[in-house]
Amino acid sequence: MDIGIVGKPNVGKSTFFSAATMAPAEIANYPFTTVKPNVGVGYVHGKCPHTEFKVQCNPNNAPCENGTRLIPVELIDVAGLVPDAWQGKGLGNKFLDDLRQASALIHIVDASGSTLADGTPCDIGAHDPLEDVKFLEREIDYWFFSILQKDWKKVSRQCSQEGKNVDKMLHERFTGLAISEGQISHATRRAALEGQTHTWTDDDVLRLCGQIRRAGKPMIIAANKCDQASEKNLAALMAVEGATVIPTSAEYELALRKASKVGLLEYMPGDVSFTLREPSKLNDDQRRALDKIAAFMEKFGGTGIQRCLETAAFDLLGLIPVYPVEDENKLTNKEGLVLPDVHLMPQGSNARELAYRVHTDLGNNFIRAIDARTKRVVGHDYVLKKDDVITIIARR
Repeated sequence: MDIGIVGKPNVGKSTFFSAATMAPAEIANYPFTTVKPNVGVGYVHGKCPHTEFKVQCNPNNAPCENGTRLIPVELIDVAGLVPDAWQGKGLGNKFLDDLRQASALIHIVDASGSTLADGTPCDIGAHDPLEDVKFLEREIDYWFFSILQKDWKKVSRQCSQEGKNVDKMLHERFTGLAISEGQISHATRRAALEGQTHTWTDDDVLRLCGQIRRAGKPMIIAANKCDQASEKNLAALMAVEGATVIPTSAEYELALRKASKVGLLEYMPGDVSFTLREPSKLNDDQRRALDKIAAFMEKFGGTGIQRCLETAAFDLLGLIPVYPVEDENKLTNKEGLVLPDVHLMPQGSNARELAYRVHTDLGNNFIRAIDARTKRVVGHDYVLKKDDVITIIARR
């Protein structure tokens, strides 16, 4: 499941992407720096079972640092969105196309109010960041609305006259947008539209699209550039009804990641502080910069970047880490590596779905599974739990 990094131009999306992935991305103080989407891997944290089982792990797809597994998630930094992008303005069509496969969104908002609606820089506080929250939601709603409106009269009449399932029909219209039929069903219930589909007004359909956005593209708000934001702006953003808002400074996170990489300090993404290794090697400018970063982290409990990733993965998408092994006693794969892999599975997934995630043949030939903790044999419908260590038994 991919996580999209979205927002208007010049709010720090590419800086956020670089800070989260340490992958190169063009960063500049002007609109539409990002034209092609940047795709990279960020990491969410999980507790490695090796500490519980008292073994030494041999990580393959997810590194282990002092008992913390760094579990990969794919991030997509898409082109900036401007008002009326759904009608093709700016790079709107490209933005929306790049957004298709994202299962959750991190909306980067310039909390300092130093960029206008089109991404043009302005004085700090000259723009109201609350307007950015509203406009992005509106653009996605109208994008969905435009998809439905292409042949809405025809298909809505079919639903009314031929008794076609509304949720199934809507799901067909959103093919390729990483939105499940279950999410569509949830959205139609929340929209609570009355009467036959062919009697729904444009306002009804638009309201439905808003519910589909909430269910199919859940979003958190990263209140970026909080080091420059007024208390008034930040308080207004934190009070947005029904939203999860996380204060962030992507610029500070990127600086810490780079300083840690060259050995100036000790820092793991998500930490609430950092430790200098050799303070005597810092010049006055570096000390002042790190003092500002330390004060920010003390105030907000970190830079917010890691918290955004983990909120998106664990809370919005409901993913849980699961560790497949071939030998439930030694916790190894066929090469003898201990706890080599970890997969993020949606809550409610079962043992057969884990088998398919590991390899299609395992899913097709599934016989049973074994819980490595209890040594209990479980069936295909066993519901996975967070940090399960599971052996899959399949026909050879």
